[in-house]
Amino acid sequence: MPEAQLLKLPMAGLASCGQHGRMHDMDALQSQDLRGLTPQALEALAQRMLVHVQQQAREIARRDGEIVWRDAKIEKITFELARLKRWKFGARTEAMDAQQRQLFLETLVEDEADLQAQLAELQARQSPPPVTPEKAPQPPRRQALPEHLRRVEHHHEPADTHCPAVDCGEPMTRVGEDVSERLDIVPAEFFVHRHIRGKWVCRCCQRQGVDRLVQEPAEPQIIERGIPASGLVAYTLISRFADHVPYYRQEAINARSGVHTPRSTLAAWAGQAGAALHPLYEALKRFVLGSAVVQADETTVDMLDPGAGKTRKAYVWAYARGEFDPRPGVVYDFCPGRGSKYPLAFLGGLPSPPGSQADRPAESRDPPWSGTLVCDRYGGYDSVLDPKVFPQRVSAACAAHARRKFDELAKSGFGEQWNQKPT
Repeated sequence: MPEAQLLKLPMAGLASCGQHGRMHDMDALQSQDLRGLTPQALEALAQRMLVHVQQQAREIARRDGEIVWRDAKIEKITFELARLKRWKFGARTEAMDAQQRQLFLETLVEDEADLQAQLAELQARQSPPPVTPEKAPQPPRRQALPEHLRRVEHHHEPADTHCPAVDCGEPMTRVGEDVSERLDIVPAEFFVHRHIRGKWVCRCCQRQGVDRLVQEPAEPQIIERGIPASGLVAYTLISRFADHVPYYRQEAINARSGVHTPRSTLAAWAGQAGAALHPLYEALKRFVLGSAVVQADETTVDMLDPGAGKTRKAYVWAYARGEFDPRPGVVYDFCPGRGSKYPLAFLGGLPSPPGSQADRPAESRDPPWSGTLVCDRYGGYDSVLDPKVFPQRVSAACAAHARRKFDELAKSGFGEQWNQKPT
C-alpha cells in the first residue's frame, strides 16, 4: 500500500471515533505492513496521531468536567425538591391560616415545577441506558383538552412529495397523519365599536317644504354617554369581584394596551353597572325565596370606613334554596351589622334597615316568606322564626353544627375514654 494511503488510514479511523473516542479502524491499520514506510512517513504519521490523541484527551476532560457539573447540579436540585416537599407537608405549613397556606403552596408548586423542568433537562443530556422494548417506559398520558375550545389547525406537509431516493423520484402517497394539540390563549384585546347610523331624508317632501328625517335610534347602553361597551363593563366587574383584581391593578393592566382608565373611572363603572343589575338581583331573590326550604348563614367581611381611616366588620348573609332542590340558587345580602333586623327585612316582616340591599319602597316589597328555614342556633334567627309572629315558618337545625360537637368530643380525651370498652 502506498505511503499516502497509509497516512490517511489512521485519520479515517480517528475521524470515526465519534463521541466514545474509539479508533474503530485501528485493526485495519495494524494489519498493514508498516515496515516499508520511510522514517519521515512514520514520523509524520506519529505526529498526526499525537495531535488527534491530544484533541481526544481535551474532549474527554471537557466531558468529564461537564459530567461532574451536571451530577452536582442534579444533586442540588434533588436536595431542593426534597426540602420543598418537607415544607409542603410539614407541620409549620399546616399551622398557617387558609389564605396564607394557599399562597405558600402556590409558590411551592411554581418552584417545584421549575426544578423538575431543570432536572429533566439535565437528565436528558445523559446517555440513556439500554432499554428493552418490552420494558420501555410509557410517557405519561396528559388530560385531553376541552372539546368546546376553538381549534386553529396548522397543516405541515413536505414541500416536495416525490420520493427522495436518487434512483426513484416517483410521487408519494399520503397514508396518515400525526395530530398534536397545545393550549394557547389570546390576551384581552381592546377594540372600538363604531356605530354608524345613517340619516335618510325625502327630497320630494323637502321640495314641498316638509322635512322628513329617518334614522335608527341609538341602542340603549349600560352607561349612557360613556365610553365602555357592555363587554368592557362585564370584564371590569368579573376582574374586580370574581378574580379580586383591585382597580389600581386593572388600571395598570389596561395601560399596557395604551388605554387610560383611572381607578376612579373603573369604580364608577362598577357602581353604575350594579344599579343596572338590580332588577336581575331582585329576580334572583324572588327565585330563591320561592323555595319551600331555604338555608341561611352569615359570614364576616371587612368594609372600608373612610371616616375612621380603617376597616370595620360587616356581614354578608347568604340565602340558598334547599340542598335537594332540583333548581339550585343562592342570593347574598350585604349588611353593615348582624342584628336580627337584617334577615327580618330580607325575608319579610320589617321595613328594610338602611344599608341593606333589601332596602326599597314599601309598596314594592314582596309578602313575608313562608317555609322551612335551615340555620344554626345564632340568636338573630329567633325573631325571624318566632311562631307567634310567623306561624307559617318552620325552623330546621343545621346538621353540620350538631355533628361538629360530636366530632370534637370524639377527638378529645373524653371521647377516647368513652369509646373504650369496659374490661
